[in-house]
Amino acid sequence: MAKQFFPKIGNIPFEGPGSTNPLAFKHYQADELIEGRPMKDHLRFAAVYWHTMRGAGGDMFGSGTVNRPWNTGECSTKDAITRARAFFEFVTKLGIPFYCWHDRDLASHGKDLKDANAQFDAVGKELKKIQADTGVQLLWGTAQNFVHPRYMHGAATSCNADVFCFAAAQVKRAMDWTHELGGQGYVFWGGREGYTTLLNTDLKREMDHLGRFLHMAVDYKKKIGFKGPFFIEPKPKEPTKHQYDSDAAACLNFLREYGLLEHFQLNIEVNHAWLAGKTMEHELEVAGCAGALGSIDANMGDYFLGWDTDQFPTDLYLTAKTMLTVLKYGGFKYGGVNFDAKVRRESFTEEDLFYAHIAGMDTFARGLKIAAKIRADGRLADFVKNRYRTWDSGIGQKIESGKATFADCERHALKLGNVTGLESGRQELLEAMFNEFI
Repeated sequence: MAKQFFPKIGNIPFEGPGSTNPLAFKHYQADELIEGRPMKDHLRFAAVYWHTMRGAGGDMFGSGTVNRPWNTGECSTKDAITRARAFFEFVTKLGIPFYCWHDRDLASHGKDLKDANAQFDAVGKELKKIQADTGVQLLWGTAQNFVHPRYMHGAATSCNADVFCFAAAQVKRAMDWTHELGGQGYVFWGGREGYTTLLNTDLKREMDHLGRFLHMAVDYKKKIGFKGPFFIEPKPKEPTKHQYDSDAAACLNFLREYGLLEHFQLNIEVNHAWLAGKTMEHELEVAGCAGALGSIDANMGDYFLGWDTDQFPTDLYLTAKTMLTVLKYGGFKYGGVNFDAKVRRESFTEEDLFYAHIAGMDTFARGLKIAAKIRADGRLADFVKNRYRTWDSGIGQKIESGKATFADCERHALKLGNVTGLESGRQELLEAMFNEFI
């Protein structure tokens, strides 16, 4: 019999809202139909390799507090494969259908690129076998081009061309294995693609290099026949003062400027939205308006802390508003709800990993159900539609269709004399209406 890494915990059952069992779902029922689709297909949950398998409970003020038997740091290939088996036991017991990885979380940095690639390849082969055995699929892969000291000045935006080449080589191998493992997409997170001071930075040159890097990735994607989308994940700061992928609008503007928009969607993270001074629903709406809402990293921050705390999502307002926007734009096709979240430093037992994921999955399940009820009720959507009714006919329709000129608007305004009949935005009423569904 194969070794059990979580022998005290079995498959997590659904027991319904009345249950008080901490190791049971109260709201996430994979096959429950919401708007005609199973809940699992709406949410497409994914567990992450980095926080779950590699997290040690450390922060900038203290060392790690957890002792995971599978987390051995710079490890042997045998240890890396053991870690993979522990991860899939965890994922299958939760019934999570997808997972995500950084290359250097699967395997070590090695003494050089050749050594790192050899271990990555060995673990990749094992992952392919385990995926076949379990049915768990890869949502997306990515390259960890930010931890190693070589990336102190950035990766694709480094002032050193040798570093650019090393980053490209890492992404190439990560794309190879994402493709080989049937990944739904591939993510670019510019962990250090930004600057700390403009005194030593040629911003235009760095932006051009990043654009060139992504075009090279597009070319390689076509070469290997990878059909999934690329995702860019916005983040405004940490570890640099300013990162070039600072928020959804900045990413979209960059992609348009460099002729890349058709190849990319956005992977929006809650905590990154907060760091940018935005709400999650704002970032999702910006991406959705551009046809670029691809996937989400599900977590949340702390309102009183100014850094990326990556807490598990437990706020019903957050998940309901998130899923209301996701449903509005047609749901996920290649992306999903990826738990880029970590247990608190004080939550150091292996059971806490299960409690945290169950809480996040239940909170998103409730958010999905709330969003579906709001949509079925229709009052919020009807209010918005009615608020813009003057654009559905007359001069408003003429403007939207591109047939009106300034002179047309002037004639219309002169005929009006003054604008009358403005109506209340009724924010408080709408907030109270939203509360009816929580």
